[in-house]
Amino acid sequence: MSSVTTDKQEAALDPAIARAIKSIADEAPQRETTDGFHLVIDALKLNGIDTIFGLPGIPITDLTRMAQAEGMRVISFRHEQHAGNAAAAAGFLTQKPGICLTVSAPGFLNGLTALANATTNCFPMILISGSSEREIVDLQQGDYEEMDQLAIAKPLCKAAFRVLHAQDIGVGIARAIRAALSGRPGGVYLDLPAKLFSQVMDAEAGKHSLIKVVDPAPAQIPSNESVKRALDLLKEAKRPLILLGKGAAYAQADADIRALVEKSGIPYLPMSMAKGLLPDTHEQSGAAARSYVLQEADVVLLVGARLNWLLSHGKGKTWGADKGPKKFIQIDIAPTEIDSNVAIEAPVIGDIGSCVSALVAGMGSNWAKPPAEWTGAIAERKEKNLAKMAQQLAARPSPMNFHSALSVIRDQVKARPDAIIVNEGANTLDFARSIVDMYEPRKRLDVGTWGIMGIGMGFSVAAAVVTGKPVIAIEGDSAFGFSGMEVETICRYNLPICVIVFNNNGVYRGTDVNPSGTPDVAPTVFVKNARYDKLMEAFGGHGVNATTADELQKALAEAVASGRPTLINAVIDETAGTESGRITSLNPATAKKK
Repeated sequence: MSSVTTDKQEAALDPAIARAIKSIADEAPQRETTDGFHLVIDALKLNGIDTIFGLPGIPITDLTRMAQAEGMRVISFRHEQHAGNAAAAAGFLTQKPGICLTVSAPGFLNGLTALANATTNCFPMILISGSSEREIVDLQQGDYEEMDQLAIAKPLCKAAFRVLHAQDIGVGIARAIRAALSGRPGGVYLDLPAKLFSQVMDAEAGKHSLIKVVDPAPAQIPSNESVKRALDLLKEAKRPLILLGKGAAYAQADADIRALVEKSGIPYLPMSMAKGLLPDTHEQSGAAARSYVLQEADVVLLVGARLNWLLSHGKGKTWGADKGPKKFIQIDIAPTEIDSNVAIEAPVIGDIGSCVSALVAGMGSNWAKPPAEWTGAIAERKEKNLAKMAQQLAARPSPMNFHSALSVIRDQVKARPDAIIVNEGANTLDFARSIVDMYEPRKRLDVGTWGIMGIGMGFSVAAAVVTGKPVIAIEGDSAFGFSGMEVETICRYNLPICVIVFNNNGVYRGTDVNPSGTPDVAPTVFVKNARYDKLMEAFGGHGVNATTADELQKALAEAVASGRPTLINAVIDETAGTESGRITSLNPATAKKK
């Protein structure tokens, strides 16, 4: 018998019975319900995700409010691309997928650049966007911000999912987390149509529909044969080299990587975001003799690094092609990466921690160190190059150049090795990579595989939020322009970030001239003598205009010590720097001139 009666049924009943039924119905306890908003929040919290980066708006404004009310930290940006960059950096630093939340259509597209960049760099990130209703999108009826977002996202990320029913929210988020973290990490898109949020279901059933993801990135153990093959190749090497990439930093297998380097005695070369896995001052570091070790090495062990354009695809002059072929050992979790540019003699497939640990164990107790002729030649070139750099760093020209300004930052990082460096630009990036030594892992974030500008403020906010450590953002004046408005975000959340803008009045340099004779300045020239520090002051932060190395040193030390939002406008000689930095070869006209 149904517990619910219609008006007609009730009228047909004896009045006393009808009154009794109504009394029972009135006194029956109402079952608790939940909705799509709370199921999304509960699913994230169940999986240890406590921070959302995003930008509120239709249809996700209430979701941000409710998430904050439920104890999650919601960091709201001024532009979705920077929120996405923050989520990507958070994923790299924590090994949990960073969450970026955006509105539909234009907001989703703004976040998509960061999602694609995260996928390229193997940073775990989930872009969650509200969207228009499927029935309207599919018929192209012209809904508010109508767009088939799932179809657009699919080619640009590792995986993409759409959730249409509240009872599937737990499954959707679980699949997104596992896809972002498993195997080679990357970006995932999760599409949540607007009416999903208001769907209601029984609270207990909703709770049971959520999934806590178990072991999303399981260890993948390399085969014994692959480990033996790699070790045999290293034993035969006369001039071995270990090359550490940002994947090695992400893996958080720091102790095993250090053991591999020190037990083997093999010189190593860190890519920029792997700096600090071992201190840059370590005696086995070949960074100060980079060109020499790449050209002369006969066997190269790649750990979390890919032979892409940053490493000249493992070919040509960079690798001493005229000196004979090299043999490569590559550790990677994705078998499809092997042989992508050159033949890999010894692929070792598995997660970095398991592979490196297996190599260390396989070395045994009597591993023979590389020939002294090889390590001595590297040490000799390092000493010569470091002495030359020391002279450049000691100089105090007026106005400052890149070396004199970066020498100040170098000293500050040595005093505070726990500080996180964020770095972007052309010359500002190139010089900082080689000048500023790092001492601890995952303390350097930069433009990564694509060399993309605009990551500065997003990465800085994420680093400060998820670590609580001081952040020093070293920005070219051009690069800063991509995300500069986020200094308001830095001030709003009172984050311990010091932004240093290397101001040389333009892109690369501020000296170009318009050859046409019209009043317009050259495309690469900015407003002369701009005061970027005033932008920080406008939002309540601290601004400093530094024209000398001494002024920069004082301002930076005070900023790091105080932890307050600071922007230093570091005035750099506008003639300093080179066209396109160190990638002039990719600029066709400039390369042709040379």
